[in-house]
Amino acid sequence: MSAAAAYSTISTLSLSSRSPLPSAISLPSRSLNTPRRRLILVSCTAGDGSSKPTILVAEKLGEAGVKLLEGFANVDCSYNMTPEELNTKISLCDALIVRSGTKVGREVFESSRGRLKVVGRAGVGIDNVDLSAATEFGCLVVNAPTANTIAAAEHGIALLASMARNVAQADASVKDGEWKRNKYVGVSLVGKTLAVMGFGKVGTEVARRAKGLGMRVIAHDPYAPADRAHAIGVELVSFDEALATADFISLHMPLTPATNKILNDETFAKMKKGVRIVNVARGGVIDEDALVRALDAGIVSQAALDVFTKEPPAIDSPLVQHENVTVTPHLGASTMEAQEGVAIEIAEAVVGALNGELAATAVNAPMVSAERCSSWLEEAA
Repeated sequence: MSAAAAYSTISTLSLSSRSPLPSAISLPSRSLNTPRRRLILVSCTAGDGSSKPTILVAEKLGEAGVKLLEGFANVDCSYNMTPEELNTKISLCDALIVRSGTKVGREVFESSRGRLKVVGRAGVGIDNVDLSAATEFGCLVVNAPTANTIAAAEHGIALLASMARNVAQADASVKDGEWKRNKYVGVSLVGKTLAVMGFGKVGTEVARRAKGLGMRVIAHDPYAPADRAHAIGVELVSFDEALATADFISLHMPLTPATNKILNDETFAKMKKGVRIVNVARGGVIDEDALVRALDAGIVSQAALDVFTKEPPAIDSPLVQHENVTVTPHLGASTMEAQEGVAIEIAEAVVGALNGELAATAVNAPMVSAERCSSWLEEAA
């Protein structure tokens, strides 16, 4: 395979694996004729010349995934490292696996001194990985976009129903010795309009389940094919139309510069009074101060949040403590089945990438110099 062909292949895979984005985003493009740079994926061995590479697992990974890694590489499971400890250890590693809690910024790639070849994100979102720096330093980034899809969708539906029927608040009240049936009268889901914001894998599964609950489902996602939406009875609408007509809004978009605080004072003002919001995507897509103001003003009747801009949020956070807000500690992917599935999916992706295979879950296209590319082509010939 030529270097240009490899670049074309991985670019296509990268774009197809990304979650759909709001209309405010434009996807970057890169010419295949960029001077003196081409994509290259190479198999790697340990930096000391031994046959096994070293993989650093920085956050808890399912046992099945760790075992798979151990059959291929030297595995270092070091959890709860400080940024300084990670930067020190990374120069001895060929691959790094993280979840959402570890920030993989430019300093990590600089500290690796060129040895780090693959970063694996055990989950979907890659906003904690500096993709620009990874690409610049020739490091491939892969994620696990499918294994936790059902778990996240189920948690979204669980929050939707719990919020509508005040389950968390009523539970706390009864445990405090109260019996306030009239205070916790809820609302029905049947016949209500749910707007799914981001119609990717998770958003689609949420829509399927909401349809089964008798809800009318609309969705906003400029990159979602209309035929896929129509096949399950979902109407694709504009961003403003979704805001204006929804009784419930469920967020399933990635956190990017364009989606950062996309729900803010201006967008809350466009919503139907009394709307209810569920977020199992990324905390940063909501301006949390603006959400508190919208709750206090009655624009937003209730919110159910699994994710926050800063995790964990402050214990005295006005949003967390608000009586009309239901919160969980980022449990979207937290089922036994999903944890094992994600572990296996990311382990297979990292091992494949280290073996020089084109990764279907790659989210960037790392480039190296033309000289290194020529060397690889000579070896492959």
